Amino acid sequence: MTPVVYDAGVLVAADRNVRTAWAEHRVRLEAGVIPAVPAPIVSQVSRSPSQAQLRRLLRGCEIVPLTEHRAHAAGQVLGRAGSADVVDAAVAQLAAELRADVVTSDPADIRRLLDVTASPSRIITL
Repeated sequence: MTPVVYDAGVLVAADRNVRTAWAEHRVRLEAGVIPAVPAPIVSQVSRSPSQAQLRRLLRGCEIVPLTEHRAHAAGQVLGRAGSADVVDAAVAQLAAELRADVVTSDPADIRRLLDVTASPSRIITL
């Protein structure tokens, strides 16, 4: 199974206890796929320590830090795409780096960013 990167929509859906998000997450884990989540995505959706479902989902994920190298790479993606959404760029950059698919609820923005990376990444719409 191909590696995956989760966008904010997956985390929001899990926090809202959307069954399909949890079912797909479980299938990935059972197949040995640990979803990657860029750290800025966690910042984008984390609002309270009482988000138990969010924290439960994240226990089954790898939170990937936005290092200086990744920050520069995401900035280059933004420049080539003519975009300004740093968080989406972090998702696209990580997907390209890991040669991973992206699970997102916002496929148009992510596709535009992935296109400039020349990544073989597929988009899986949540």
